[in-house]
Amino acid sequence: MVQLTRIYTRGGDKGQTSLGTGRRVAKHDQRVAAYGDVDETNATIGLARLHMEGAAEADAMLARIQNDLFDLGADLCTPEVEGETRERLRIVATQVERLEREIDAMNAELAPLKSFILPGGTAASSYLHLARTVARRAEREMTALAEREDVNQEALRYINRLSDHLFVMARHLNDKGARDVLWTPGATR
Repeated sequence: MVQLTRIYTRGGDKGQTSLGTGRRVAKHDQRVAAYGDVDETNATIGLARLHMEGAAEADAMLARIQNDLFDLGADLCTPEVEGETRERLRIVATQVERLEREIDAMNAELAPLKSFILPGGTAASSYLHLARTVARRAEREMTALAEREDVNQEALRYINRLSDHLFVMARHLNDKGARDVLWTPGATR
């Protein structure tokens, strides 16, 4: 467990930060950007959770996801080191599979889409759409990082599945799609 007794250390005052391995990198390093976007996704989900009145099951899913996102941040913050024997926290297949089961269960109650969805409807849905777009940004950073460095494949699967989960939950919380705001192509010409 982490124990923080001091919030500021002055260690980053010159634009550097430490990865979980202790290696110092620039604060704008792509790995730092990736887990920063994951952190932003988590914060946005926190906003959505403020609007979960009457949706205890959805709120419980989001609470689990928020915990997973800290796991994902730890995974990204600690690159694999050849020869290291210490076990590091990593996203695992069961976390991805849980998202898939939840997506399937929520989606089973929704009518098939006949148009793209505009972010809107309920407040919770709107914040989930925002979280989905931030998760997609995190995914872009993670996949770009994976082209240069090793990234846990389950972490990549997780972030990809997460945006799908947030999309389906947003629809589900819009009265099972009844309050979805549909895109009308060319409507404002």
